[in-house]
This record gives sequence, C-alpha cells and structure tokens, in this order.
Amino acid sequence: MPEPQTLLKAQLQPITWDEQQTVSETGGPIAVQFNPETLKVAYANKSAGGDQRGGSAVQFVGSGTTKLTLDLWFDVTAPAPDRPQVDGNEVDDVRRMTQKVIEFIQPKPSDEEDKFVPPGIRFLWGTFLFEGIVDSVNEELLLFSERGKPLRAKIGLAMSKQEIQFQFGDQGSPGLGSTPPEASSPAPPVREGDSVQEAAAREGRQEDWQDIARQNDVDNPRNLPGGTPLDLNRPERR
Repeated sequence: MPEPQTLLKAQLQPITWDEQQTVSETGGPIAVQFNPETLKVAYANKSAGGDQRGGSAVQFVGSGTTKLTLDLWFDVTAPAPDRPQVDGNEVDDVRRMTQKVIEFIQPKPSDEEDKFVPPGIRFLWGTFLFEGIVDSVNEELLLFSERGKPLRAKIGLAMSKQEIQFQFGDQGSPGLGSTPPEASSPAPPVREGDSVQEAAAREGRQEDWQDIARQNDVDNPRNLPGGTPLDLNRPERR
C-alpha cells in the first residue's frame, strides 16, 4: 500500500535584504500550527494625473505594491502530552505561540545609529512564496481557561512589498536556497520630456541609467516621448 502523504505546513521565516536586493535568512523557519484556509493577494499601482479636464493623461509615478493578507489559527486546548510545545516547553497560554508571529512587526536596529527598520518576512507554502514586511497584526483571543488563560487565537496578518511580484517556491525540494526567483516590476510610462536619468532617479536607479538606456534600446536618453514604457528592472550581469 502507498504511504500516506505528510501534510505540508506553511512557514514564516525572518529575512533581510542587502543593497543588491539579495535575500538572506536571519532565523529558522516557523511552521504554522494550522494552514490558512485562504490567501488574499492584492496588486496596485501608484498613478497620478487624469483628474482634470484637458489635463495630462494618467501616468504611473512609482513602483507598484503587492499585498498579502491571511488568517492563522492557534490552539492549546489539547490535553497533555499532545499539547503544543514552544522551545521544548508545554504551552498552556496560546500567546506563547502567537508571540513568534507578532515579533515580525517589531522594528529591528539597523546599521545606522539610532535607526530601526521593519524585519523582513518570507511566507512559504508549497509553491506559494511571498517576501516583504508585515504591515499589521490583529490578534483575536477566542477561548479562555477557568483561570483566565487564553487558549485559542486568530491572527490576522497583513504583509506588503513595494513592487509587483510573482514569486514561486518549491518547498520540500532541494535548491530553494536563500535567493528565490526575482520578481519583475512593471514598466512605468515616463513623463513628457523626461530623460532616462530622471526616470531612473525616481526609482532609485540613477547610477544605472546608461544600462537602462541600452536595455530599452533608447536612441536619445536625454528626451523621451511622454508615455513611453521604460523597463527599470535590473539588467542581468554577465
């Protein structure tokens, strides 16, 4: 008889990015207790113009955003010895488990003095992969013991990333590593009279404007026709 398949659990993992946007893991993965029932993904672009009669056409003025929202459930009502454990200790207060999720919204010290940055988070469930930061955590305590200890909780988790991203994971297979496939940002239309250097500067890519011009086959990088799509993704280095 074939062996029953093991249920694949979703994971949360702390990550960070360097200046080249290479992802590094900063801690071990945290397996969720119960897989979420649904995942809600929202994509949005930042645009301006088009709201006045005779005015300029709508243009993209910044990179897009991708947002992921989901609910996670935690429960410690099982009798011993089947009760969940955290760090090798039996848990009788569900907040011992939800605390590890809430830590993803707590700012961490940065390399710059007196500055803090939000920690990065990776959500991985099978082939679904999302990397960004936590915007909000809503904790709802639903069941209490006779002594007032919370036993069941629902965590509403909202995450975002400042670009349109489509990433795919391959959980359970070798070779996932710390640098999953890079996501591509949409090509934002440039403004009338823009130079490639000006368009690149708005996206934080001013030093790469010559590579961007070559990548887009731009003949005159000093003056671009308004509305021209300009691919600002980093060109591959050979």
